[in-house]
Parts: sequence; C-alpha cells; structure tokens
Amino acid sequence: MAEFVHLHVHTEYSLLDGAIRIKDLLTRAKDLGMPAVAITDHGSMFGAVTFYMAAQELGIKPIIGCEVYVAPGDLDDETAHERKEKGGGYHLVLLAKNRTGYKNLIKLVSKGYLEGFYYKPRVSKHLLKEYSEGLIALSACLAGEVPRKLLNEGLDAGVEMARTYESIFPGNFYLELQDNGIGKQTRLNELLIKCAEKTGLPLVATNDCHYLTAEDYEAHDTLLCIQTQTTVDAEKRFRMETQELYFKTPEEMEKAFAHVPEAILNTQRIAEQCNLEIELGNYYFPEYELSEGVSNMDEEFTKLCREGLKKRLETITYAVDEKVYWDRLDYELGVIIEMGFPAYFLIVQDFINWAKDNRIPVGPGRGSAAGSIVAWSLKITNLDPLPYDLLFERFLNVERISMPDIDVDFCERRRLEVVKYCAEKYGHDRVAQITTFGTMKTKAVIKDVGRALGMTFGETDRIAKLIPEDPAVMAKLLGVEKAKISVPNAVKAVLELDDMVATDPKVAKLIDISTRLEGLCRHASTHAAGVVISDKPMTEYLPLYKGKKGEIVTQFDMKKVEKVGLIKFDFLGLRTMTVIEDCLDIIREQGKKAPNLDTLALDDPDTFAIFAKGDTDGIFQVESSGMRKYLRMLRPDCFEDIVAMLALYRPGPLGMIGSQGVSMVDEFIMRKHGDIKVTYPHPSLEDTLKPTYGVMVYQEQVMATAMTVANYSLGEGDLLRRAMGKKIAEEMAKQRSRFLEGSRENEISDKIANEIFDTMEKFAAYGFNKSHSAAYALISYHTAYLKAHFPVEFMAALMSTEMNNTEKIIMYVNACRDMDITVKQPNINAGQARFSVLDGDILFAMAAIKNVGEEAINEIVVVREADGPFKNIFDFCERVNLRRVTKRVLESLIKAGALDCFNCSRAALLEDLEKAVALGQKKFKEKESGMLNMLDMLGSGEKKDPANTPTCSLCEEFDDREKLSLEKEVLGFFLSGHPLLAYRQDMQRLRTVTLEDCKTIPNGTEVRVAVIIPDYKQFITRKGDPMAFCTAEDLTTSGEVTMLPNVYAEARELMDADRPLMIQGKIDIREEQAGPEDAPKSAKILADKVMFLADAVQGSDQPVSLWIGERNAVDAHLNALKALLQRYPGNTFVNLGIITKDSVVNLKLGNGWKVFPSREFWKDVESWQNGDALRYQAETE
Repeated sequence: MAEFVHLHVHTEYSLLDGAIRIKDLLTRAKDLGMPAVAITDHGSMFGAVTFYMAAQELGIKPIIGCEVYVAPGDLDDETAHERKEKGGGYHLVLLAKNRTGYKNLIKLVSKGYLEGFYYKPRVSKHLLKEYSEGLIALSACLAGEVPRKLLNEGLDAGVEMARTYESIFPGNFYLELQDNGIGKQTRLNELLIKCAEKTGLPLVATNDCHYLTAEDYEAHDTLLCIQTQTTVDAEKRFRMETQELYFKTPEEMEKAFAHVPEAILNTQRIAEQCNLEIELGNYYFPEYELSEGVSNMDEEFTKLCREGLKKRLETITYAVDEKVYWDRLDYELGVIIEMGFPAYFLIVQDFINWAKDNRIPVGPGRGSAAGSIVAWSLKITNLDPLPYDLLFERFLNVERISMPDIDVDFCERRRLEVVKYCAEKYGHDRVAQITTFGTMKTKAVIKDVGRALGMTFGETDRIAKLIPEDPAVMAKLLGVEKAKISVPNAVKAVLELDDMVATDPKVAKLIDISTRLEGLCRHASTHAAGVVISDKPMTEYLPLYKGKKGEIVTQFDMKKVEKVGLIKFDFLGLRTMTVIEDCLDIIREQGKKAPNLDTLALDDPDTFAIFAKGDTDGIFQVESSGMRKYLRMLRPDCFEDIVAMLALYRPGPLGMIGSQGVSMVDEFIMRKHGDIKVTYPHPSLEDTLKPTYGVMVYQEQVMATAMTVANYSLGEGDLLRRAMGKKIAEEMAKQRSRFLEGSRENEISDKIANEIFDTMEKFAAYGFNKSHSAAYALISYHTAYLKAHFPVEFMAALMSTEMNNTEKIIMYVNACRDMDITVKQPNINAGQARFSVLDGDILFAMAAIKNVGEEAINEIVVVREADGPFKNIFDFCERVNLRRVTKRVLESLIKAGALDCFNCSRAALLEDLEKAVALGQKKFKEKESGMLNMLDMLGSGEKKDPANTPTCSLCEEFDDREKLSLEKEVLGFFLSGHPLLAYRQDMQRLRTVTLEDCKTIPNGTEVRVAVIIPDYKQFITRKGDPMAFCTAEDLTTSGEVTMLPNVYAEARELMDADRPLMIQGKIDIREEQAGPEDAPKSAKILADKVMFLADAVQGSDQPVSLWIGERNAVDAHLNALKALLQRYPGNTFVNLGIITKDSVVNLKLGNGWKVFPSREFWKDVESWQNGDALRYQAETE
C-alpha cells in the first residue's frame, strides 16, 4: 500500500478547468495502490456525492474537499466576502474529517455562492472560523494567501498569516508543498519549509492535479482555451506555466520530496483522520402542517382522499358503480400508507390546489400517476382512471418499492409562482431548484476543440457531419448490436474519417484531444423542472449556488439530490396550459360563457372532426405532418382513439411490422375500419384488448394480460413488464416458466401461452404508458374542443404564447387564413400587448412587433383606458410616457400599421415623428415643472384653438411593395398582404408542399414549392461558374434554396423580377445548420427547375378540385356552380367531390366544363363552397 495520498485534485467538476473523470481518477488511484484520494474542485462540491459513491464502490476511501476562495479581510471582518473588491479570492484547500466537517464545508461553499460571489464564490476568514470544526486546511498553491504573503512580503508576513490560519484551524492547518516545475514554486517551497520551522506547522505534499496523465497536458491546455474562448496559438491567453499538474505516482512524489519525507507521511496521516460517512438512501419529507383536530399524517391523508372522492363522485357526468371507486380508494390508501408515502401526496396536492385556487393552469396529469384514484381524489390529476383501465400498480407497486414520482405541468408563464409559494410555505432556506450538467457531446467537442486549435468552422463542421447521430446507425456501421455515439466509435465506423485521421496530422490531433475531453462536464445550469423541498435548512444536506436569474439551485443533480434523502418534485412549464387559460379568459372577455373543462364530456363530434380533418395547428401533441396524416386515416370518433394515437405515433410502433405485414400503426387503423378483422390472442383477452381493436398498445395491457392468462397479480405483471423492457435473458426464462405455470391453471395450452408470451414480449419493447397517454390525450382533446367551438379565441391565445417565435406566428397566421379568420394589423386604439379578439377578428399583438416590449404597450393601454382613444400622433405623444414609449418604439409601431387608425399615411406618420416626439417631450417637461396653461388653472372648458393644433403632414403613401417591406422589417413577415396569397388555391391544385413540410420530408425527395426569393447570394465555383444560395419564403416559413450553375443561369433573371416562383427540386439536408444539435430544422432544397408561379398555374394540366357537402347537393346550389363555371371558360378540367357522411364521391366533369382558374374564379369558388371544402388528404398521401 502506497504511503502517499493525493489531497489536491481537480476533477471535471472544476468546470472547463479540471479534466479528470471521476471513474478514471479512482481507477488510477486503485492501480497505484493508494488507499484514499481527495476531490477538491474550485469553489464547489458539484461532484462530491458522485465521487463518494464511486470511491466506495471501488474500495477506496473518499476524502471530500474543496479549494475555496478566501476574500481579503481580517478575522473579525464579518462581511469581507460580501464586498465587491477585485484582486480577492485567495485559494485554500479544505478537507472534511467527518460529518461535522462535511456539513460545515457545505455551509461554507453555499455561503460563498449565495453571499460572497464576485467573479468567484468567496468566503471570509470570519466564516472559516465559524465553520472550521471538522475541517483540515491546506495552504494551497501559489494563489494561496500564505504563499502570496511569503513571496510578496517576506517570511515574517507569511509566518504571521500562517499563524492566523492556524488560529482558525487549530491543529488542522498544513503548509502545502508542490513540485510542479514552476520557478516561483521552487522559491515558495523553501519559504514554506522555513515557515514550518518557525511556526511548528506540519508540511504536506500535493500536486494540484488538473489532468490524469502527463499525456493529457495538451488536452487540458485546449480545455482552458475553450473556457476562455481563445485559441492555443494566442499569445496573451490564460495558460498553466507547467506541464506537471497530472496525477503523479507515489514514487514520483516520494522522489520529489525526499528532502522532506514528513510531507509525504502527512498525506497518509490526513487520510487516516478523514473518515466521512455520508448518509444515503433515507427519505426526509418536508413538514406538512396538519389540519386542526388531526393527530397524524395517515389520518390527514385518508380524510382528504375520502372527502375528495366524495366531491368527485358528486360532479361526474356519467353513471358509475360507486362501490368500485371506494374499494379502489381503500386499496390504494392501504398501499400508500404501508409504503410510508402519505406526506408526499399531501405536499403535492397542497401546491397543486394552491395553484388552481390562484388560477394558475395545471395539467390533468402526467406519467403513471394518472392511474391512481388517490391522485384523482386529491385533484393532483384530473382524469378518472377507472373508465380507461388505468392501473395503480404501474404507478406504485408493493412488490417494487420506490418513491412515487409525480410530475406536474404548470402554466409556463406562472410556474415560478408555485416555486415561490413553496418557498414561502416551507421556508426560503428549504426550497431550491435542481442543477443539471451539460457535457461535451461528440459533435460539440469536435467543434469546440477545433475552434481552440485554430481550425475553421468549415473544417470542423465537415468532420462533425461525418459522425452518425443515431446509435442504431453507429451500431450497424460497427457490425454490433448496440453502440454509443462517441469519437472513437466514429473513427472506427466511418471510413472517410479514419482515412482523414491517418493522412492529416491536424485531424489526428483534433480527434486525439476530442477523445480525451469528450463527455466532460462543460457547465452547470438550472434543471427545467426539478424542485427540491427539505424538512431542515437545505445546507444540512447539500451545497447550494445561485443560477443565472438569481434562483437558488442545488449543487447536486437530480439523482444525487434523491440519494442524500431529499424529496424532489418536477414542476414543468407547459405552454399549452397557458394557451388554454388565455383562451378561456378571452372567451369571457367576449361576454361568452367559458366551458368548464373539468366536467367536459369527451364525446363531442365537432372536436373529433378537428382530429379527423388533420386541422391540428395548435392542438397539443398532434401538430406534426406525420401525425396529421395518421389522424386523417384513423378518423377518430372516441377519446380512446386519441389516447391510442398518442401512444402509437412513436418510432418503435411506426417501425414495427405487425402480423399482417404492415406497421403496428397501420394495422391498428385498418382494424378500426374493418380492413383487417379484429382478433384476440385468446378469448379471455377481449376485454383487455377491445379498446385497441386487438392490438397490444399499452404497458398496462401487458400487465393485464399476465393477470388474465397466467394469474399474475398486477404487481407481478409490472415486474414482468419491466423485465421484458430490459430483455435480460435469465430473467425472461424465469418469467416464461412462471407464465406457463399460471396459464395451465386456466387450462390454456402451452402452445397458445407461449404465443401470447412472445406477443407480450414483442409489444412490451414498444408499449407505452397508457396513464401518461390518456392524461396528455385529455389536454389534446381540450385544445381541439376550444378550437372547434371558439376558433378565434383559441388562435389568439395560441399566438400569444408564441410571440417571440416568428416562424410559429407565420404558421398560425396562415392557419387562420385557412380557417377564414382575419388577423388584423396592430392598432394602438384597440389592441393589447398580446393577441386579442375584436368583433370576431384577431388583432395582432403589439408586443410581438420588433423593438416594442410589453412595458411600452402596457403604458399605452393604461393611458388609453383612462383617457380614451388617441386622436392623432401628436395627441399620442403628449399623453404617453415617452421614456417608455420611445421614438424607436413609435417608429416600429408606425411601420407595423398600428397607427393607421389616425387615417394618415405611414409615410406621413414617419415624417411627423420627430416633431410629435419633440412636442410630447416639451409637454412632459411643462407638467413636471408645474407650468400650466392659465385656462387649465381656471378650469375653462374652452377647446384649444384648432389653428394651433398640429395636424398630420400630407405625404403620399409608400407604394405597396415598400409598405410590405417595412411591415416585414418589424413583424418578420407580410401580414396585411403577401405575394403568394392570390395563389393559395392554385398551390393546392398544383400539389405544392410548404417549406414547413419540407423540414420533415426525407432527404432526396422530389418536391415543388411556391415561394418568393427576398434575397440571394452569388458565389463563383472552382470552375468559374456562378451559382447562388437563396433565401426562400412562403406562407408558412422561410428556407434555403441552392441553385447550381446550370439552374442559376436560367433562374437569375426570374429572381430579379421579384415575382412569386415555382421551384422544382429535391430535399437537400446534407449540410446541417450551425448551432446546437437540438436546434430547429430548416427547409433546404436543391433546385432543378425554376419558373414564374403564374406561368406554372397557366401551363398546368392539374384539374381544379371542388367540393360540395351532401346537404348542399341540391338544384339551386348546383345551378350556381354551373353559372360559375360558365363565367370562367378555359382549358383546365374540373373534378367535383360530393361529401357524404360515409364516403366521398369524385366526379370528373366533361370537356364543356373546363375553366380558367383565375384569382376571381377562386374568390367565387370560396363563396360558393361555403365551408364544404374538406380534404381527405390521407387517402392520397
């Protein structure tokens, strides 16, 4: 066993500074025969519990420490760490001897972040003294206060400072020697030894390890460049002055300190003193306040559940057997109380019901908790689990005891109010959000390292794009069953990359360093949902820090928070909940009665029609083009269909081929419509599988099948489901044997039982949690109901939640056009900050205009509501606060058309802007200085002299093109008009696809798009030929079109004409966009042919498709069609579709009815069709 122990080590949790993975560190320590090793990351304890658990697993003693930053100041200076002084932050290594020391270290590190953060988290000597018990301190590196005093002020000053620290840590302060090849360190070591002689303080040897091996130096140096955003070749950059800060062997350390052997022996002495045991695996529930007269938690829990179920049964609108409900409640209560979890449910119901009482929208449930009648009774969830066969055992299982995990969806806008409520109820020192660590992922590390090495973006981007994104693709390339996405795997799997490494030293270096850095922690951030509540001050259990927005955050991630016994809750922000609440508010504002979604029946035909038509813009979980396609094919007519579709529309079921040779999803749809006969693996399974037409869709069906066929308990069925998901051969063999035994008891043959087991095993891999699917289907149904019955209010609410996302606004404005909803330009005399409804139309949100914030609009609205509408721009500028509504804000409002209500041209308003602002500012100064008009003082009712009232200039309005250009500048798109709007019907006839659709169409697919080209850039190829990269826009979004020389030569003249174009080409996604890997996709097309859209319309032989509903197929309506067709004779055939309840009859009209489909023709058609134009696109897709 080695005598030397490393006590000063920086792991990857010294973010972008330490480059040592914890597992690698411990493996190396074990290989070197070291009995113990310390973790001392800069200022934080991010990795403490991870390190502790991993060390225990390997049989190495973990020493938990931290290299803290000490602010300048005396021992009695209580606020030294709070002062914002540069040049502070001396290093000091602290190690926890025991649990007291560990808790004191937690408090010091937390106070450093919460009270003393200034560039770094700093503590004061006063704090060190207060929390010194159980801690050992080392004087640290060259940046320590004792070393600085010794080097800068001499031995006496250093001795005095050493004695100060000794007084803080009596008997536990060590002078730290290092042998790292830095010149100053050699001089310092001599002084430290002299200091030890003068003070009697012990010496200890460390190496301030930042990387594991000497070979890792270059990778670590590159890591520092990534941290400081510079390159390795930069002259003036932060760098270590040595290449020796690696995890040296005991032999290397003993040789370096042979002249002071006690420094080596003291490392072991310190290690022997450090005997920390962290309590893991307990639960510390927050203290819930019991109702008056209630003696314990179980009684309170039972009382609230019974009261809650009674109220639920009184308000449900369908007939039920109440005994079944009470029996289920009794069963669940028994399980939860036996497991000891009533406190958890009481806390969750408390903050959920507080949110509901304060009109903060809460989701109906999420995950397996929706299967609990207790959760439904307490209003934690809002979906009755019994009608949908949702199983409690999928949530909590006595045969698999684990903490319940209830995730809650709150209104995104108001989620933090719930966090604040919890902090006020349980104590601000007992509530925190949870951290999460971002790591250096494969493609990102290639780009980061390449940037630091001075390589161009193009070079690193090309290499990154060679790496597969899908682990299944990586595995296939490697010829193995499973494989991770990693740099080494990519080199093995991708021949081109392997060749580059072999032939280009620059690429070889990039790959080597990337391999060494891949997977390291890059940054800490606040988890989007995790909140933890403790029974004592949080720092009794774990360290804290402040997030970017000032929020209190744990330094441990979610799993480690749970390991130390704290109870975490997931408060998710779900935008759809905000949409629903905003929609209900707008409905009420219109004087209409808002529906009660809690008691809404789930059988509304108009709602199912929304799904069946694929008209799902804004409908929760079903907006994608693929989902729309399947919904049109499915034509759902019951809530169970929506539940199933949410479960089925995932990669597994979509790719899984069923017994009929089609995908699992297609088979489900065909069974519903009778195209495939509904059959069951065994007659006893009809009740279980009937809601899904005999297809096993849900995990709950796997559990129920095991119970029905093989006499499993539902708890055992849950264990079987989990075993099937994990595919452990040994466990599966045991389960099959158990299943066969049970099925024999039910007189089911082994042959049939084995077939059922095989089916279960096959479906278990893809089966979805029905409880989650049902809860989310309810949100989907609610949004579809609102859209069906309150379309204008719904679309206004939907767009209000997407105000900062121009692409979404474009998409939803286009959807409004399809729904015959007018989205009017903003209006300062009627509009609001958000999208609003006026006389059946939507008013564009003024806060969605660029350079205009909500604060400015709120000022305008307050003034308008207090003193009436604004008369003109001069009246406006006199009345509003121009410090909030600045000239820049006004300019944007004018360009957007928000001041058109003054009946002045936009050109005139911009011309008068300077004058109006100047007069407004003058008026404001007069008010502030108390200068009032004499008539005002006398209260005269005389009006101002019209001759002295400024009026709008007489300026000719901008032409339409300039007007639309200015509008697009501030809105991001054309609102009042668009060059493509006139062609909308023709675009359907020509079967063009939208740029939005192009984002999800497979690479290489041939497409036709109708677009405008607002901008393009010409490039010269290596052969000297011009080509172009074009920005394309349509009614849905923007995208990129590449024109190679042969296409560009013919298209250039057309693009310069600034007219709508028809472009034929292929989806081209070889070149991914720069930015994060999860960045939104963009449409990219490689053009083959370009022509004017008008010419494409004229020259197309695609027929015009008209539609008529069964109720309108009467003589008067058909005669009107006859007259309409005769008004527009031409060469385009007409198809007429007659829509009945059960079918669509397509008729092709003869030669005598051919038409010229002009703009006027389509206007007349829209009027004639009167809403009959349903498109059953799924039949032709």
